[in-house]
Amino acid sequence: MRYGTTMMAVTILSSLLAATPFAAGAADSKMAQAKDKAESKMDEVKDKAKSATQSAKTAVSDSWITSKTKIALFADERVKGREVSVDTQKGVVHLRGKVDSDEAKTAAADVAKNIEGVQSVKNDLQVVAPMARKAVDASDKDIAKAVESRLSKDIQLKKVDVRADGGVVTLTGEVPSITASAKASEMARNISGVKSVKNELTVRQAGSR
Repeated sequence: MRYGTTMMAVTILSSLLAATPFAAGAADSKMAQAKDKAESKMDEVKDKAKSATQSAKTAVSDSWITSKTKIALFADERVKGREVSVDTQKGVVHLRGKVDSDEAKTAAADVAKNIEGVQSVKNDLQVVAPMARKAVDASDKDIAKAVESRLSKDIQLKKVDVRADGGVVTLTGEVPSITASAKASEMARNISGVKSVKNELTVRQAGSR
């Protein structure tokens, strides 16, 4: 009787010991699945954050390219024509508006292609022959005065210094952003008699006054 009881106890104990690894294995499996799920979730969050950051960088980069392209275009005397607009999407610069000649259209594309970060240029500029110009061009003094008057209407540009020499306008001073700098070039270039705009404006650093 005692022998039978002992054998039964041994059998039960053996069964329990045999089952233990399976239970442990199941627990380990569940833990591994939970860990994989958590890591997958973390990767998803990281990917979303990376995507958002990349989008922000692209937007900033496109804005920077647009501003730099405008400054360069209005500084080039070959790009004759004041009605030129610039837009950038994912590094692709889109030129629209009117220029005086095919040479001016080609020059505009060349200028844009040489801007850092530009992937390609879509040139939709229209060539429109200029209207008859006045026999006497505006004096440099009048040009500078007209540019100053135009810039003074913008709170970000009213302190910009303006000089004119042979129809070439030079802008100096400090502005709050590269966008404001580009705007100054564009506004100056739209003044009658201005041949090109030399932009020597500096962008104010964050926190400086």
